[in-house]
Amino acid sequence: MTDIKNLPHGGRLIDLCVDEDRTSLLKKITKDLPDITMNDRQMCDLELIANGSFSPLAGFMTQKDYEPVLDRMMLENQLVWPLPVCLDINETTARNLEAGQSIALRDPEGFLLAVMHVEDIWPIDKNREAEKIYASTDASHFGVDFLFHSTGDYYVGGPVEVISLPMHSDFKQLRMTPSEARNLYKKLGWQRVVGFQSQKIIHRPEFEITISAMREARANLLLMPVVGMTHPDNFDHYTRVNCYREAGRNYPPETHVLNLLSHSPRNAGLREALLHAVISKNYGCSHHILEQVDDLPNGNKKSTKPIAHKKLLEFSENYGEQIGISVMAYDKMVYLPFEDEYRQKHKIPRGSKTIVFTGQDIRDRIRTGRKMPEWASFPEIINCIQKAYPPPSKQGFTLFLTGLSGAGKSTIARVLYSKMMEIGNRPVSLLDGDIVRHHLSSELTFSKEHRDINVRRIGFVAQEITKNRGIAICAPIAPYARTRREIRDMIAVHGGFIVVHVSTPIEECERRDRKGMYAKARAGLIKGYTGVDDPYEIPEFPEIRIDTSDITPDEAAQQVLLYLGQKGFI
Repeated sequence: MTDIKNLPHGGRLIDLCVDEDRTSLLKKITKDLPDITMNDRQMCDLELIANGSFSPLAGFMTQKDYEPVLDRMMLENQLVWPLPVCLDINETTARNLEAGQSIALRDPEGFLLAVMHVEDIWPIDKNREAEKIYASTDASHFGVDFLFHSTGDYYVGGPVEVISLPMHSDFKQLRMTPSEARNLYKKLGWQRVVGFQSQKIIHRPEFEITISAMREARANLLLMPVVGMTHPDNFDHYTRVNCYREAGRNYPPETHVLNLLSHSPRNAGLREALLHAVISKNYGCSHHILEQVDDLPNGNKKSTKPIAHKKLLEFSENYGEQIGISVMAYDKMVYLPFEDEYRQKHKIPRGSKTIVFTGQDIRDRIRTGRKMPEWASFPEIINCIQKAYPPPSKQGFTLFLTGLSGAGKSTIARVLYSKMMEIGNRPVSLLDGDIVRHHLSSELTFSKEHRDINVRRIGFVAQEITKNRGIAICAPIAPYARTRREIRDMIAVHGGFIVVHVSTPIEECERRDRKGMYAKARAGLIKGYTGVDDPYEIPEFPEIRIDTSDITPDEAAQQVLLYLGQKGFI
């Protein structure tokens, strides 16, 4: 297990990229093949299947592999495999496909990536998959939400022939295939390599873990930051990779290699951790670092807690032996202020004073502009993050006013627009629901689907404004909680996102209704009117809640301005 020449998972390193002659032939036949346009997750999976990171998979799973993976974390051939890697499609596409066909797989720009030879098509039992993989059907979990709301209703499986890997314009010198990594170890004379994969930035705790693992394994280090789809709470991958580069200066010379992994995380607890170990093995690692893993929700409870270190050790020994790699399980790292050092939690003497400071704590401090403790990270890494994520006073932000028609959103928005223009330190844009509908969404009706599209368009424009450090003031009705959450996730990675629920009661809104829209809706002359025969889902935790029944627009705007001042945005 310590020999760097150990075999990939399954005994053979997969490489599905075809030669020039086969490429020419496939390009000719794809003119007559049905197309599937792949999303970001599917392209991440295709890349890792194609380059051997997901060896022994030679395509997207068929049902005969999918079922035992769900039930026993094994492929049909009894080889350990923890998570489904399937190509999802919508019902319309599924109806036009059958086993024995070939299909062209393309990126969103229409560029041909691969040809898939269909062997199997089957409907997804999403509740069953969620229970098996995530131990929950609660859509507040990131993985469950993606399965329920961003995954098609059918899976299609079969082998693929890859014409071109998904294109990456960034960090090209930091993207090696497993075969290239193995050849590099030979060139460097490395006999043992420990793999470390993470979505997080390397701060002091993670650095100490990697150094400890290198000592224990007497190995060099393969750092593999995960740069596929970024979780909404995380920093963008450009910032994270630049931080890894800075962190690399703290390792002894020529003891580590940095390689980006285009993996799309599922947030699936120990199953996900096991997949990381398989990837490390395929990259030629003799050892793999298993960080502290959060347990999956219990039933439909939203809260999770870290898995006990003893359970991690048992998991590491059991599955590490089965897949053929030494899995090194690490407990949570905590800081001892008197000793000025980090240790694993289970190794700390009873009664010792400790401080727990997580990556989420660091992200929160960065985004709110608070000072960072020197012992939490390296100064060059903090500087790198702060360049991309300045304090609130220099960030862009979105004010998202939501509420019933007639609640006072547009009036408050106009007052806020004037106040922000008066302050004058950022460009300001007013995105009122009716104005946007007139100029950007004039072709849309007032159906539920089209109202959602209009709100998402407002969110997209606000995202671009916030990303470029301006102020977007939005005032749509935005009645649906899921849409508001999507917009928050989209914008909050770039700056501030402040939901202002204008909670004026419907009775007051009706009293103000000069056009008589509520009356028409109650008379049945208008269908799907929010608050009458279509629901308004009240925000549970808005940053600000304002009832304008007995206050002026200036007083309502002042509440917003006071909040912005308290949080450092103005």
